[in-house]
Amino acid sequence: MLSERQGQIIDKSICLIADKGIQGFTIKNLSKAIGISEPAIYRHFDSKTHILLTILDNFKEMANMLSGMMETNPMTAVEKISFMFKNMVDMFTETPALVSVIFSEEIFKNEEVLKNKIIEILNTNEATVENIMLKGQENHEIRTDISEKSLALMTMGSLRLMVKRWSLENYNFNLKEEGTILIASIKAILSK
Repeated sequence: MLSERQGQIIDKSICLIADKGIQGFTIKNLSKAIGISEPAIYRHFDSKTHILLTILDNFKEMANMLSGMMETNPMTAVEKISFMFKNMVDMFTETPALVSVIFSEEIFKNEEVLKNKIIEILNTNEATVENIMLKGQENHEIRTDISEKSLALMTMGSLRLMVKRWSLENYNFNLKEEGTILIASIKAILSK
């Protein structure tokens, strides 16, 4: 459980990465953004890497929680995918800065511990969607002429592309509206 100050540091870190990129995410810039000294930050986190790992751990925890929810939820496969995507779109709409961290895994590739954490998150999300697809196929809710792995990749990739484009275009379109259209299209593609 994070302390109030640690939560503040994490929130400001996400905003700083969104505003200045990973290159601008320094302890010096972070201390200025929060209005505390650099040593005060180090009392809460050992390093910049520790801050980034904490951010990624929060995402991993969310991914695991969502996976557990989807496993026990009685909705159909298509309803589960719709639910997941709608919640992700809502989360990004409410906190656009998250896109800069969640969909910018390339910024972590040079640090093995961070890269491995991103791989864990991606694998968890992929396994969750693949499992939903497979169960949907077994229950005759989802088309079976395409493998669950390919269906998962197509659906996850389309969401990622839409959200990344929204971020790169400075949030200049309504993500919830576009998300609703995308979800309807995914439903049509998945249905038998």
